[in-house]
Amino acid sequence: MLFRCLFGLPILVLVARGEVGSRGPMRRRAVALSALAGVFFAADLITFHVVVDLMGAGLATVMGNLQVVIVALAAWLLMGERPRREVLIATPVMLVGVVLISGIVGAQAYGADPRAGVAIGLVTAFAYAGYLLVIRSASPDRRPAGPVAIATAVTALLAGLFGAAVGSLDLLPGWPALGFLIAYGVVSQSIGYVAIQTALPRLPAVISSVLLLVQPVATLVLGVLLLGEDPSGEQLLGVLLVVAGIALATGALGRIARAAGRSGRTVPSA
Repeated sequence: MLFRCLFGLPILVLVARGEVGSRGPMRRRAVALSALAGVFFAADLITFHVVVDLMGAGLATVMGNLQVVIVALAAWLLMGERPRREVLIATPVMLVGVVLISGIVGAQAYGADPRAGVAIGLVTAFAYAGYLLVIRSASPDRRPAGPVAIATAVTALLAGLFGAAVGSLDLLPGWPALGFLIAYGVVSQSIGYVAIQTALPRLPAVISSVLLLVQPVATLVLGVLLLGEDPSGEQLLGVLLVVAGIALATGALGRIARAAGRSGRTVPSA
């Protein structure tokens, strides 16, 4: 986590300096929100890596991306709309999916401890949702790199402190691990999150989260193909239910947002 942030930070800082030159310095509120987003992101990464050890990368990513529903519900609450039928239907569907992923039902569930993975994965989902909501609010003038750079710096600091506290911090990773960490930081933390932050202010919160749902589906497939992960049939069924429930819930909320736009009302941003 530390090296992901450290290797991604230089590119973010360079882009952020260009933003300062064209738009001026960030406001104090934006800086504070960006730092808070870094706290959420550190919690997200720390818990996510624990869940990966407990149930594999594919299932861990599916659990973490339950944030789609959390973000959608937050957007609904800010809009003041009452729950639609689709949302009420989707919630128990997703809960059943989470139970199946945990391995409670069926035999030979994949993972060292999938039940603990589900419990910690829910913390990951809430932390990631907090990051998305706060980092979106930190960029009212649609500058992508500045808020992400500040959040990344805070995340690096907290990740380093956490690693030192639990004794897992390795300041001299060998090769090829170092090469993978460099690629991870540059591609994911800098390029990827600048792209996400550029898109978030331009899209409704629900639509943004739906697009991010591509990540867990792709990770599950790659986990099976590249890492040899072998979720049980019940766990795969749980994944399908979670994805279907998320699509149903966010689709319903997306229609609310579109209807509000057609009626001339302003849809509050999450």
